[in-house]
Amino acid sequence: MEIEKNYRINSLFEFYRPLLTSKQDSYIQLYYADDYSLGEISEEFNVSRQAVYDNIRRTEVILEKYEDQLHLYADFQKRNQQTDAIRNYVRKEYSDDAKLNQLVDELENTEEK
Repeated sequence: MEIEKNYRINSLFEFYRPLLTSKQDSYIQLYYADDYSLGEISEEFNVSRQAVYDNIRRTEVILEKYEDQLHLYADFQKRNQQTDAIRNYVRKEYSDDAKLNQLVDELENTEEK
């Protein structure tokens, strides 16, 4: 469960990072992406562990709220699933069609940018 939560928060963070304050950005980056403890972050910013904890929890709620309203991450996942389905079908049914395979490759690369 914790791994899924970390993955989700990191994913939401990638999409909505520009909407966060500098402090929110720093705390989430350190806690989720860089695996700092609450104590390490509190020392770095000279605040209490409770202040760091509260800020991180509030920011998680904010990230989820952004996702509820904007659906950027959900839409990204859906597009990736659709692209995978297309890729699998093309490999199975049209493996010799170089142009079709090139178009699917371009579609996949568009999603990675």
